Amino acid sequence: NVVETQEHYKSRWRSIWIMYLTMFLSSVGFSIVIMSVWPYLQKIDPTADASFLGWIIASYSIGQMVASPLFGLWSNYRPRREPLVISTAISVAANCLYAYVHVPHSHNKYYMLTARALVGFGAGNVAVVRSYIAGATSLTERTSAMANTSACQAVGFILGPVFQTCFTLIGEEGVTWKFLCLQLNMYTAPVLFGALLGVINIILIFAIFREHQVDDMGRQYKSINSDGEGSDVLDQNTEGSIDHVAVVALNILFFVILFVFAVFETIATPLTMDMYSWTRKQAVFYNGIILSVIGIESVVVFMVVKILSKKTGERAILHAGLLIVLVGFFILLPWGKKLPNIQWQEIKNSSIPRTAPSEMLAPFWSLPELQLPSNHTAEPVGCPVTQSWCLNTPMIYLAQYISSDVLIGLGYPVCNVMSYTLYSKVLGPKPQGVYMGWLTASGSGARILGPVFVSQIYTHLGPRWAFSLICGVVVVSLLLLEIVYKRLIAFSVRYGRMQE
Repeated sequence: NVVETQEHYKSRWRSIWIMYLTMFLSSVGFSIVIMSVWPYLQKIDPTADASFLGWIIASYSIGQMVASPLFGLWSNYRPRREPLVISTAISVAANCLYAYVHVPHSHNKYYMLTARALVGFGAGNVAVVRSYIAGATSLTERTSAMANTSACQAVGFILGPVFQTCFTLIGEEGVTWKFLCLQLNMYTAPVLFGALLGVINIILIFAIFREHQVDDMGRQYKSINSDGEGSDVLDQNTEGSIDHVAVVALNILFFVILFVFAVFETIATPLTMDMYSWTRKQAVFYNGIILSVIGIESVVVFMVVKILSKKTGERAILHAGLLIVLVGFFILLPWGKKLPNIQWQEIKNSSIPRTAPSEMLAPFWSLPELQLPSNHTAEPVGCPVTQSWCLNTPMIYLAQYISSDVLIGLGYPVCNVMSYTLYSKVLGPKPQGVYMGWLTASGSGARILGPVFVSQIYTHLGPRWAFSLICGVVVVSLLLLEIVYKRLIAFSVRYGRMQE
């Protein structure tokens, strides 16, 4: 056996830390503009509507879905530095394009769509990062390393909007550099900051990152995609085929987990505006705080999961995580008697002093069309009467909403880490780039479908249908987990090379 030298160990973990950083920067690139996309879009192209905004948000995930298997395949056969540097360079270029979408005289919204899709394409390197970490860690190190990766990703999602908030101090006008045709303002500064982080990342990949691969016991060997940086090492012992039933099952479970979380993120703003009569500004502000707290909660969960999994194993924790998510959505079902405030009542009340008697007697279905006088600035709040379910569905109390947030914030990170960890263990010592690419792609697909589900089911049928369906989906995934439970074991354990 080739025992790992101290120098090799240090180099291997330095490279893994560079991968953590890449993961962090990739998610900052996604979340740093998410709160300002809509006002920026309205500013640069008045022809864009809310449905086009949906496409711009989805384009990131579509780009990532297309790129993940491609970068994964590339990393299986070539040094991983190549796809990592190229993908990061694409993201940097896309961020610079985003900063210039105000320059063309027309079709600005399509330039913005292209920029976000390319940022997503660059984020396809997540598959390369995960497959590298899977190959560069032993079975005992794997859960901890995967939890750290997910924690870095989560911290990136939390800090992105924080950076964005800091940049709002620059204001909408900001500074204009004529010779560069660049407007540096609260919309463009965040993406340029993201581009700068990407350049730093590329430099670090060249300076510090090295190819390493160890087997499940932690002994080093030369990998297929090494570029001669490895030392004299074992050949890979990769006899035995991968359990494809387990692979497909984990892809389905991962899809469900990300779908459920995407629904949860998307529904937060419309749900709170309908139920608690919050204004747009209040909904964005309060939900921003709630999501930040959930983000912090999930980072703590990632750390706890590392310790827990050593005692109970990954499968049991995945099972528990799904159950917690199920309870979280079950709590969201409307149980009470009280109905939410209906928007037309608000409009009627605020317009009474200024309306003619004939209008006051108008039937309620014509009231939403009432034009408020131009000096009336308050936006209508409450549950819009255009959503017919508002008239007969009980409201979801704030205590229900907060409890559900806490539970989903607990269950989601648990499921996320465990599905990645089990997946990498089931795949074993063969290069995992393509498989990790498929897993990332199924996650991206879920993030595209989640918002679509919300906009259709929630708007037309209401929260009772939306959350009942989600509960049903989670129950089915729990049954699937029961069926494949025995198969979700590490490759080396399956072929008797190691004890579980």
